[in-house]
Amino acid sequence: MTAQSQPLAQTELNLQSFTALMENRISTGRYQSGQSLDQQSIETLIRLTSLSPSAYNLQNWRFIAVQSAEAKARLQAQAYGQPQIASAAVTFIICGTLNAHRQLHTALQPSVDSGILPAKVQQSWVDAATQTHTDNPQLQRDEAFRSASLAAMTLMLAAESMGLAAGPMSGFDAEGLNKAFQLDTDEVPVMLVTVGYPEKESNRQQKRRKPVADVLSYA
Repeated sequence: MTAQSQPLAQTELNLQSFTALMENRISTGRYQSGQSLDQQSIETLIRLTSLSPSAYNLQNWRFIAVQSAEAKARLQAQAYGQPQIASAAVTFIICGTLNAHRQLHTALQPSVDSGILPAKVQQSWVDAATQTHTDNPQLQRDEAFRSASLAAMTLMLAAESMGLAAGPMSGFDAEGLNKAFQLDTDEVPVMLVTVGYPEKESNRQQKRRKPVADVLSYA
């Protein structure tokens, strides 16, 4: 293999790996009960999840790892009794944060310190976000949901890459969850993602998707 062909070979390998990940991924709600995830695995999942994109690099999210029996019971009560919360090793409450522009300068500072982002750009982003987000609760909420949803998908792919299974859940009482887990007034629960070891099934197959021609148009 020549030096010139190596990047192409690596690209093909990356594509093959990602294709296999996507074509074999399923959203599951059935887990082996009694399994757990160690702290290092949970923190690895969230480190990878935190690499998700967000407007201005707001990083307007927070994650709560629900793993104790007591916390699972609290969450299950707010999720209409859905059984996967009890059987999954951990369920992540994915929160989007409002008023995230107020902490943008701090969020960007590590990039400035490492030389990735010029200080002038940092200030211009802070100014722009402050102008558009201040007194604009709808935009703040929209951005919180966008960022949290992107993070949820990253979390599921990260779990899959670690040999785990994951499943998104939107069926929960948001107000009740807020109270049960004492969320901050600037935090909005967007999604739950269960993660664990899948129940051994013979029919674990990805559901068929619409043809590309049905969902793609060109402009």
